[in-house]
Amino acid sequence: MSFRSCPKLLLAGVALAAVIVTFSSFAAWPEESEYDLLIVNGHILDGSGNPWSSGAVAIRDGKIGAVGHLVNPRAKRVIDAKGLVVAPGFIDLHSHSDYTLVLDGRAESKIRQGVTTEILGEAESAAPAIGPGAEALDRELHPYGIQRDWTTYREYFTRLERQGISVNIASYVGSGQVWMDVLGNVNRRPTADELETMERLVDQAMRDGAIGLSSGLIYAPNMFETTDDLIALAKVAARYGGIYTSHIRGEGAEEPKALAEAIEIGEKARLPVHVLHFKMDAKPNWGHMPEQVRILEQARQRGVDITADQYPYIAAMTGLEQCLPPKLLEGTLAERVAKLKDPEVRAGIRRDIETGLPGWGDDEVKGAGGWNGVLVAALQKPENKKYEGKRMDEIARMMGKDPVDALCDLLISEGGAADAIYFSMSDADVEFAMKQPWVGVGSDGIAASPEMTFLGKPHPRFYGTFPRVLGVYVRERRVLTLADAVRKMTSLAAQITGLSDRGLLRPGLAADITIFDPATVRDKATFEDPSQYPGGIPYVIVNGVVVIDNGQHTGAKPGRVLRGRGAQM
Repeated sequence: MSFRSCPKLLLAGVALAAVIVTFSSFAAWPEESEYDLLIVNGHILDGSGNPWSSGAVAIRDGKIGAVGHLVNPRAKRVIDAKGLVVAPGFIDLHSHSDYTLVLDGRAESKIRQGVTTEILGEAESAAPAIGPGAEALDRELHPYGIQRDWTTYREYFTRLERQGISVNIASYVGSGQVWMDVLGNVNRRPTADELETMERLVDQAMRDGAIGLSSGLIYAPNMFETTDDLIALAKVAARYGGIYTSHIRGEGAEEPKALAEAIEIGEKARLPVHVLHFKMDAKPNWGHMPEQVRILEQARQRGVDITADQYPYIAAMTGLEQCLPPKLLEGTLAERVAKLKDPEVRAGIRRDIETGLPGWGDDEVKGAGGWNGVLVAALQKPENKKYEGKRMDEIARMMGKDPVDALCDLLISEGGAADAIYFSMSDADVEFAMKQPWVGVGSDGIAASPEMTFLGKPHPRFYGTFPRVLGVYVRERRVLTLADAVRKMTSLAAQITGLSDRGLLRPGLAADITIFDPATVRDKATFEDPSQYPGGIPYVIVNGVVVIDNGQHTGAKPGRVLRGRGAQM
């Protein structure tokens, strides 16, 4: 007897089939969504440098669950990325957000650029903080209104995690920091015991989670360290799988010698080397970038793992006090102020700037082509705010003084230090460096917001570095392909810093994702008006949580401290 010949059995069969279909549907799609977030219809650039592919990116529990052509995926939320690029979150290889993240963990100017991870800790790092180093750090924190409650990196990381941050961070320990901790800002040789103490401080920082050792060798007290000192400290970092990264001693006429020193440290300490803001400084040196590239290429060919980063601008930013001869950078700020008040010292400054000093081949004033190339960025005294955003020759005219006297008087008024921008590079050199496959992107900037008025008129790189690469150097000038620009900002940066769970869109890796419009992404920050967020980046996701949603900051703080290979929890 068939179902067809018995209506009752036929009805029963239909009912049973409906139950089976319904049960099958529930078995395949449980009541709880399979994914937390699904990104569909975008062009996927996975960070490897490969061309874009179509499909979806699915996120579950803060990690990438699947990438590609998914079969009937379901999620609690779907983002339609039609016309947009879906890429790994950008990694800023060189950031100074160590303290602004303590002040405001939202990291507004960075997260809005698509940056999901910042690498901190150049030269004078947030920790360790003891002795003279703690006193200097507390002075630096004063404009931020931050009360320091940490001494070690473990305590600093705990502070950030307790308060919450919108981006991930990793940090180096600064060679200048441990020198300051043990010796202070003095130019003398450390004793064997003092060097051993510095090595112990680096060891502790690496066990607390630092990713390597950094140096800033144009700055005091970093400049007082010898190559052998740095090798000794780098060897400690090497024991924990760390790297050595450096603002080298010279970026103009002295650059070949400075690069050779960095390479020697890497070879003798047996660890990778990374050069910060790779550039060719000062107009007389423009056009020599190919020679510097050859030095690094030759080192790589003989087995040195050396890389670099850069920012896409022709101006640098550092202390206004860097205009002074190096001998005036030693000692406390109060001692510097006292020296600047001495007429004989001023006469010496004027003479040294005009004629140069042996070993001071990269002085900032000549590097910027004179006083018009030096723009004062940030001043703290209310009476000096009128000089922010002005060139030093203009400030001298406003004061009715010659530029050296104007410089000295401004520094005296500011307590010995201020921030300045130096126009010292050429577009051709910036572009040549950018084309090198081992050069990544680092802003050398700070996570800021327009409300942080103590930052004055900062370098536009604080707000625009990454979208400027995409808008100017990819879309307009075609220096890079879009896929390679994304590779430099993501997987290359992760490879350099040892962040093995970031930088690629791969199942199982952290769900740090930036979604941008390749046709409209651009920087808006200018030297005249730098505190402007970029455009064309509607979504940024950190550890699976949407932080920038349709261009607006959600207030979410899902960022984490990413500890180095040697961390002992």
